[in-house]
Amino acid sequence: MDDKSLIIAATRHLDYLKTLPPDTITRLGQDLCSKNCLLESMETFLDILKQKLSPEEFDHAVRENFILYQASGRNKGEKGEMLITGYYEPLLEGSLTRKDPFIHPLYTAPASLLTYRDPVTGKKTIGRKDTEMGKVPFWTRAEIEEGNLLAGNELVYLKDPVDAFILHVQGSGKVRLRDGSLQAVQFAATNGRKYKSIGKLLVDENKMSREEATMPTIRHYLQQNPDEQKRILHHNPRFVFFQWNKTKESPTGSIGLPLTAGRSIAVDPATLPTGVMAYLISQKPVLDKEGQLLKWETMQRFVLPQDTGAAIKGAGRADLFWGNGHYAETAAGNMKEQGQLYFLVKKDARTTTKDTTLAAQLTSLP
Repeated sequence: MDDKSLIIAATRHLDYLKTLPPDTITRLGQDLCSKNCLLESMETFLDILKQKLSPEEFDHAVRENFILYQASGRNKGEKGEMLITGYYEPLLEGSLTRKDPFIHPLYTAPASLLTYRDPVTGKKTIGRKDTEMGKVPFWTRAEIEEGNLLAGNELVYLKDPVDAFILHVQGSGKVRLRDGSLQAVQFAATNGRKYKSIGKLLVDENKMSREEATMPTIRHYLQQNPDEQKRILHHNPRFVFFQWNKTKESPTGSIGLPLTAGRSIAVDPATLPTGVMAYLISQKPVLDKEGQLLKWETMQRFVLPQDTGAAIKGAGRADLFWGNGHYAETAAGNMKEQGQLYFLVKKDARTTTKDTTLAAQLTSLP
């Protein structure tokens, strides 16, 4: 990709790193990286990038200054192999008032939504307050939609329940209103329920193979089987609440930065670091003149971990943000590729520890 998009994403990331607490520590294998280490690593990378070196000189400068850590992967098969998927910013038709065919609402977070510590596990929990039972789990997708339980919290209405569901999965998008104006919506909160894949459900029910379970295929199946649509969509109890994105910039990732198309990735921050530059190797789609998927080709690019996702768990998953438009939708809808992910830290900025328990998710490379 072009250097400009990388410089934009890396500069934004550097600004984010400056806001971290002074005692921030990032663990990479058996090494530790302080806030100063994170800042020095990103500043050094940007300095090298802005020198406009030849590919050979750039390669030499990166190898000379950085140590690489490889994500451990999915812990089965070849070491370091990950599942790389994609997401995008959909464009949908909508209305601020409920009028057929715009009858499927996106909701804002209701006042009844609570975040509290579970008295048994001590973990942060999302729920609601029941007048008789006290704090209880929030309603599921099926309960919300079947019972019209969030009346009064409608943000905007869409035509198609599948479009609404896809927006819940993607987390953000743009809505073209009846007056022709374009409004951006973004993630605000969830009901706290665990994400369940409807693609996996259809595979388990032998409705399609694992290879066939892409978003275009799933959408086609739902359109061809309307009687099954509600049951399948309600299989995922997780429900997302939205808000308007007043800046009208790119969608905002979980660390508060605007996402950069082709450069921002979502990872699980419990297992992989979000403060350092990363290098992704995988496959990307090539489209023909009619915009149809033609083939896949090797993709190698620097990326920034700037987001999270309900389905992105463990050291074997990463989700690449493709932006918006037809290519982005096609890439995100079809991408289920193997890949590897590496993290870059400045050699003389890190601290080595003898604690071998830290080495599970990342392996340093010579």
